[in-house]
Amino acid sequence: MIKQFAVKVEDGRKGVDGDPSVGPNYRNLLAKDGFPPLDSDLKTTWEVFRNSVEKYPDNRMLGWRELSDGKWGPYVWKTYKTVYQEVLHIASAVRASGIGPGCKVGIYGSNCPQWIVAMEACNAQSYISVPLYDTLGSGAVNFILDHAEVDIVFVQDKKVKELLDPECTHTQRLKLIVCFTSMTDEEKDKADSMGIKSYSWSEFVQMGSEHPSEPQTPKPTDICTIMYTSGTSGDPKGVILTHLNATTNIRGVDLFMDQFEDKMTVDDVYISFLPLAHILDRMIEEYFFRKGASVGFFHGDINALRDDMVELKPTFLAGVPRVLERIHEGVLKGLEEVNPRRRKIFNILYNYKLKWMKAGYKQKDASPLADMLAFRKVKNRLGGRIRLIVSGGAPLSSEVEEFLRVTSCAFVLQGYGMTETCGLATLGFPDEMCMLGTVGSAFVYTELRLEEVPEMGYDPLADPPRGEICVKGKTSFVGYYKNPELTNEVMKDGWFHTGDIGEMQPNGVLIIIDRKKHLIKLSQGEYVALEYLEKVYGITPIVEDIWVYGDSFKSALVAVAVPNKEHAERWAHQNGHKVSYDELCKLTQLRDYILSELKSTAERNKLRGFEHIKGIIVEPRTFEDEKELLTATLKKRRDKLMKRYKEGIDILYKNLTAKKR
Repeated sequence: MIKQFAVKVEDGRKGVDGDPSVGPNYRNLLAKDGFPPLDSDLKTTWEVFRNSVEKYPDNRMLGWRELSDGKWGPYVWKTYKTVYQEVLHIASAVRASGIGPGCKVGIYGSNCPQWIVAMEACNAQSYISVPLYDTLGSGAVNFILDHAEVDIVFVQDKKVKELLDPECTHTQRLKLIVCFTSMTDEEKDKADSMGIKSYSWSEFVQMGSEHPSEPQTPKPTDICTIMYTSGTSGDPKGVILTHLNATTNIRGVDLFMDQFEDKMTVDDVYISFLPLAHILDRMIEEYFFRKGASVGFFHGDINALRDDMVELKPTFLAGVPRVLERIHEGVLKGLEEVNPRRRKIFNILYNYKLKWMKAGYKQKDASPLADMLAFRKVKNRLGGRIRLIVSGGAPLSSEVEEFLRVTSCAFVLQGYGMTETCGLATLGFPDEMCMLGTVGSAFVYTELRLEEVPEMGYDPLADPPRGEICVKGKTSFVGYYKNPELTNEVMKDGWFHTGDIGEMQPNGVLIIIDRKKHLIKLSQGEYVALEYLEKVYGITPIVEDIWVYGDSFKSALVAVAVPNKEHAERWAHQNGHKVSYDELCKLTQLRDYILSELKSTAERNKLRGFEHIKGIIVEPRTFEDEKELLTATLKKRRDKLMKRYKEGIDILYKNLTAKKR
């Protein structure tokens, strides 16, 4: 009998009259007889925070590091009580500025205590927080200010110049800019000339303390936040999430955690470095506040994260695969430097512990000796106190997941969700080796099913059952702000169509295997629209045709480029290469020239760093020469191209990894 992690609440059905087939509906085991009741005391995020302030006034809530003499110092902390006082002052100051409930408040900057204070101030006065972040592309902040009708922005000092940039035309609609620290005189004058009042953080806190006002708290169904997320093309989409969405998620995590003997305590510490403008970090922090636990912010440099971890000694790490891959690479690099005998011992202990974990032992009991002799060092790299590592945002490779499960001396799990599901749609279980390479089973307040995608050959009634992942439940979003067409496109009969392709395992556990549209997510969690990039790169004069390839387990893009023959031969003549065209295409000099031209195109078109192509295969034949590589309408058949160039692509990625080292 295989152990089940989900319950089937409705059978699948074959599609009729052109409707797609659907697989069975699955729920969490805790929801087999219907979703569990919600917590009547915690219906809004404000109540969650307020409750913790009463319960844990003197607990450390928010921590950060200060720079002195060019060095980052130890973590400095604010308690729940101190943060609460600051939140009331900031909320009162916004009210005193004439901003009424329901108004939109932008928050723009790296994770820090002020970010959270601004967020909680919104919750106190029924404002709608609108996170702004610039990895959505250069015009995204400008678009969001206008689209969400933002009235006031809380902003980090180094983002002020972007807000006041003449190209950011919609800054003019703002009534107020409040800096996380303080603005320069020049910036203040500029804001002033645009008719915008500007304040430093301390001035605004002072103003609030002089004009106190009672919180105007929200209702559960009120909008808590409009979180913008990238689309396949065009402008970002504003996902509307209510207080009820967020508190349902919190309650679900409570119920999920109750099943396990290891409990979360007030002494748990989370290291916050994933952007607060993304749902994953936001929901984790909300949950930590629910438990009266501590959140320490990284000092802003992701490459120096290890330094923050050693200083903070967190117990919980949430990362996108790229971050966890770096940890894996770091340990492997360290192993290369030790003598062969020690390396051999490490490998023997690794396989010994893995064998017992596969036999059903918990990771902490599988081999305490191996933990002490070999894996304690890995644990110390992460600060020495890590108890739980969660990966989200893109699929984590089984190799990295297994390695961390064995060597980190912590629980390692993957979850799956989107902004539209308010974070969690599925979640893995600790200490279950059958979950390796999967994203777990349906979350407590989620129903899950697969839907047929005939054009890709995915059938949820076949074996194995595969199809588009559809989600329904109490954490699903209300809709896209001011975009009913798009809302109706993804929400059908209450089911949110994620665009991700999943495979359901016999034990009710889900694996993510593909993406419905050719919008892929790189391992650092950023979306990339491949067809759009092919259009952009296709205008490079030296390029006749190009196929861009990306992989959710990799952080860089590569491509197969077909040179423009005439252009390539002219370049060869100018550079003294007297060879045939086929031989020319094998020259590393031509390859490097094409790469540099692609780079220029990327820069000219203001593509983001992760949209730059890092390696290419030069193909002398056009894709049309091979009939099977294109559809009748000359669209690229990505699966066939992948098959054709797989070997070359693997070599490219291998070389890129070697170059990094």
